[in-house]
Amino acid sequence: MTRQTDSNRQNTLVSRRKFMTLAASASTASLAISAAGAGSGKDSKSGKNSRKASGFVDIIRPPDRVMAFTEEGFHELSRADTEKWTGTNLLVEVRPSNGELPISIEAPNTSLERVHLRWQSEAFPDDPLFLGDEWERGYGELEWRCRIADRVMPFYFLAYTGEHTSGYGVKTGPAAMCWWQVDDSGISLWLDVRSGGQGVLLGNRRLLAATVVTRRGEGESPFLAAQAFCRMLCETPRLPEWPVYGGNDWYYAYGKNTHEGIIKDSRIISEHASDARNRPYMIIDGGWNNRDAVPCWEHGNERFPDMPGLSAAMRNQGVRPGIHYRPLDATKADPISLCLPDDRFTMVMTRRHPVLDPSIPEVLERIGADIRRFVDWGYDLIKHDFSTVDIFGHWGYQMGSFLTADGWTFNDRSKTTAEIVTGLYRTIRHAAGKALIIGCNTIGHLCAGIFEIQRTGNDTSGKIWERTRKMGINTLAFRMAQHGTFFLCDADCVGLTRQIPWAMNKQWLQLLAESGTPLFVSASPAALGREQQNALKMAFAAAAKPQPLGEPLDWLHNTSPRMWRLHGRKVEFDWYGRDGAHPYCKAKKPTKDHKYGRPSPLEY
Repeated sequence: MTRQTDSNRQNTLVSRRKFMTLAASASTASLAISAAGAGSGKDSKSGKNSRKASGFVDIIRPPDRVMAFTEEGFHELSRADTEKWTGTNLLVEVRPSNGELPISIEAPNTSLERVHLRWQSEAFPDDPLFLGDEWERGYGELEWRCRIADRVMPFYFLAYTGEHTSGYGVKTGPAAMCWWQVDDSGISLWLDVRSGGQGVLLGNRRLLAATVVTRRGEGESPFLAAQAFCRMLCETPRLPEWPVYGGNDWYYAYGKNTHEGIIKDSRIISEHASDARNRPYMIIDGGWNNRDAVPCWEHGNERFPDMPGLSAAMRNQGVRPGIHYRPLDATKADPISLCLPDDRFTMVMTRRHPVLDPSIPEVLERIGADIRRFVDWGYDLIKHDFSTVDIFGHWGYQMGSFLTADGWTFNDRSKTTAEIVTGLYRTIRHAAGKALIIGCNTIGHLCAGIFEIQRTGNDTSGKIWERTRKMGINTLAFRMAQHGTFFLCDADCVGLTRQIPWAMNKQWLQLLAESGTPLFVSASPAALGREQQNALKMAFAAAAKPQPLGEPLDWLHNTSPRMWRLHGRKVEFDWYGRDGAHPYCKAKKPTKDHKYGRPSPLEY
């Protein structure tokens, strides 16, 4: 693999500075255009006061401005008619239809990077709260916040005025990486249509980049409003027939399990699950394959010598077998021509192995063959992982508005990053047949309607309770509106070990079991006393059956909600105990992930 040179790093910095300078220039131009209407509280076109009692802003209309960013620079597009904006080799069409706003782009002979649409409005009251989504998993930072002009809100956002909760977003499956910004003067939608870190080359193709939809709040609770809006965003979610629950060995074994250990884990999970119709899953997480082999997913390592035989043994124990997979993991024997450039990793980490390029048909064929092999081995659930960080070179919380480093590109530059990622997801889904798919480190807005289950938050822990509180409870509360509307939302496991206080794990187990979302437990055999066994039996009995969805009641002002509505009753939890939150959960020195040797920001 090629390594990034000092010159490449300098070019990346220059490109970022260039974009920020161009964006600043565009903002200055915007101020000049809108100055006449500033402070008037009136719509820039109609002159009518745009402030509504409900705080709802109508953006299902042509925007007031459209700007484009290409490799040549910033372009203020001219309004050709009521629905079209044009520039040199650029056309953006926004045509309202049936309460939706499709956005189409043409850019022949142009390397197009981003499009910025702007609606001028002062309709929000002085003290609204806003909730945005995340690029992939949540990292304990989801929350309702005040108006922050430079806040990046991926794909959709909710606005709560004290009386109404309204939604603004793009429908799932866009061909662009989309994010929103809200300020005192209006709403911005940004469409990143790059191919990697360079502009896309659409040629003569017309790109339906995104479709905007909105929902005016009707006075229901913010949670119910969020749920209703998510249902609008994804018209055809792919959902399993039965609730999903069971075991996963990661948070007690951490990649150091064995063939015999997995059989024992399967027996433990099965013995605590009484539902005869809906049997639990048992997922073999990372650590089973031989990364030094070529190819590395065709058989297990020395601790897992017989993967088909293991799935059969697991099934004999009364569980449905599941398996972990990193689809873009290349080997050192793979040619550079099949791999992505290392330039993506300028800001985050140093790679120790190459990553496959999902825009190459040969790579997709190989991934499809891997998935079909797992199904042929007898695995009913496939958890695929790490594809977002492998592609973008950043974890979700590091992506911001830049998403990835500048300068690199996919082999196929005629497609946007969003299109290429979606193509990867569809390849996995098609190859899996009837097997369920869990996407981990995947982009929820792109996999909705493709995968049955989405890991919606960063890893919980079998070592440090504070990590489970920060990651698990936060993502369960703030992503739960997507459960059943996008996919099933997996807030990650209960790390049932001796290192986590049972007083805390007992509550986490109860909340997951009664929330109506998937429940997975990493159960260390050494931690299963009589009380834990009884609690696990009760939790599995609840999780195996369809349940009403839980609702966080204090999430407007609490990032780890303690008040919940479960089965129609109010339940209060204590996530902090006597000691409170622990500010020193970060490792003193960078630790290494047992799966792939990457630096880990938190010991878990």
